[in-house]
Amino acid sequence: MFIQALDDTLVTHLVADAVTAPSMHNAQPWYFDYARHSRTFTLSLDLERAMPRADPTTRGMHLGCGAALLNLRVAAAHAGHRTRTTLLPDPHAPALLAVMRLDDSHEHMDESLPGLYPAIHDRHTSRFPFSERQIPENVRAALTAAAAGEGAQLTFLTTPHRETVLDLIMNAEGYNRMDAPREEEQRRWTHGTSSEEPTAGVPDYAFGPVKRGGSAPTRDFAGRRTVPGRAYADFERCPQLASLSTTSDGPADWLRAGQALERVLLLGTLQGLVSSFATQAVEWPDLRWILRDPVSGTGHVHMILRLGYGPRGPRTPRRPVDQVLTIKP
Repeated sequence: MFIQALDDTLVTHLVADAVTAPSMHNAQPWYFDYARHSRTFTLSLDLERAMPRADPTTRGMHLGCGAALLNLRVAAAHAGHRTRTTLLPDPHAPALLAVMRLDDSHEHMDESLPGLYPAIHDRHTSRFPFSERQIPENVRAALTAAAAGEGAQLTFLTTPHRETVLDLIMNAEGYNRMDAPREEEQRRWTHGTSSEEPTAGVPDYAFGPVKRGGSAPTRDFAGRRTVPGRAYADFERCPQLASLSTTSDGPADWLRAGQALERVLLLGTLQGLVSSFATQAVEWPDLRWILRDPVSGTGHVHMILRLGYGPRGPRTPRRPVDQVLTIKP
């Protein structure tokens, strides 16, 4: 395997790949340091991008950072470098989430990682209607195995559990609308196309159309506002939903879930799938508990994914790498 020279240019490119990951409201709550002498990346929370109303425990922030960490691992593997990753290396520094060392003497490399690389820049959240075409069982099985490889469980929802989850999401959307501080917090992370600060958040061109009909869960980032010229559309009658969960519910589990989420999304992109998120119910503790698998009755749900076939979503803005990376001697 060809190994790219490990210089500052490559380090910058690796982080540029990492930050294509999804995050709650596209807040991009991550910060990277790279130490040349030890060939080590550290990943930390950017707490200035916290959402105390919708994400008081920072679980959602950890998920986004976990997704960025998976992208960093994929990009490093694509460049020919083996890595060692340690989650939460310092119990006295909870904002320090992970350390990843480029260690080419390390014997093990996940051979499936480099193959995911082409999807890193193709994956975009799609808030548009999907078709009713069913995802084949072999693809579902591959996505489930991808999540399991990162220590999480991906479960495709079936009726009547799917109908229960859809009701919970609809209720949560209503709760959000009635919670003025949450509405204001969401508004902070949405903006018009002409915004002066277009490097984070969800721009109005990525809101997708207003749902006119169908059962697919959508989050209306417009909130109580009206976006001029925004279209209406019918969504899927039978949306294909999957829950992502872990057996425990601490910061390390959140990071594993984030890595599993991104691995599923990248593999799904390679398989021609598009995706969006339905996290409204996950953000309300009482509703999140009811999202659990009714058969096993265990697990902590971190994400409800909507998967299927349809138009790819537009590319949303990303913070420049020089705002999220420091290279040290």
